[in-house]
Amino acid sequence: MARVKKGKTALKRRRNVLARAKGYNFGRSKKEKQAKEALVHSGAYAFAHRRDKKNDYRKLWNVRINASLRELGTTYSKFIGTLKKKNLEIDRKILATLAKDHPETFSRLVRQVS
Repeated sequence: MARVKKGKTALKRRRNVLARAKGYNFGRSKKEKQAKEALVHSGAYAFAHRRDKKNDYRKLWNVRINASLRELGTTYSKFIGTLKKKNLEIDRKILATLAKDHPETFSRLVRQVS
């Protein structure tokens, strides 16, 4: 049987895979098979870490709120508990922004809630 070279479609697919793997180390940027494998893994990590990023931000907001509350003489858990008892629905992102960028507004809010 005669040797068949790769056709147009296969070469285009190879070019696209290697273009997406550009900047990877060693064979991952040069060899099609290793590049495909690296792309599959990178896609899985990207998907998982998009979810993790949301958790990371929530943790950061909690730390910022707690730091500001401790300066005002209370704690995060007491403050959030009081907010829930009074049915005040202010999300942590807004509270953290207030604590970081507008500390006087945040302290007024804490005094009103407590």
